[in-house]
Parts: sequence; C-alpha cells; structure tokens
Amino acid sequence: MKSPNNVIIRPLLTEKNLQAKEKHNTLAFEVSKNAGKIEIAQSVETLFKTKVEDVRVINVMGKKKRMGRFEGMRRSWKKAYVKLRKGQKPVEYFEGL
Repeated sequence: MKSPNNVIIRPLLTEKNLQAKEKHNTLAFEVSKNAGKIEIAQSVETLFKTKVEDVRVINVMGKKKRMGRFEGMRRSWKKAYVKLRKGQKPVEYFEGL
C-alpha cells in the first residue's frame, strides 16, 4: 500500500464541498490518478482517524485553453468524495495550525 500522504493530494475547499461537509458529512479530495477506492478509504481513515462509509471517484478531464494563438491543455486529475459514517466527528483540515 502507498503512503496515505501520496494517495490524498489535497482537500478541495470550495463552497459546494463545504456545504456537503456540513449537511451530509462528505469530504472532497484531489487524489492520485492511480489510487483506488479502497486505498482512498484507508488513507482517510489513517490520516483523520475516522471511519469511512462510502467513496465515490470522478476523473476530471483537463480543458483546452488558449493564450493568443497558442493552445494548451490543463492537466487531468481525479476527485474523490468520501462519506463518513454516522456518529463520526467532523474533520477539521486546519486543526494543527
């Protein structure tokens, strides 16, 4: 198994994701492109010391972007929505700061 810090790249802190965290106890992360659902669940459980109920994974395709006559691509990445079990305390990302 990979290190949990290599599986989870960063939390996604958007307004939509923060509302999902409050209402549905669901967290959103950018994860490694070759990470599976089981690895993501195990990484969240070890890093945040909570129990995971469900993991949903989405591959986000990079968009074409132009700067004048030059065309390029943004990178593709993988997003994971992790639902915590009922009764688990909510995760605070910046607890140690």
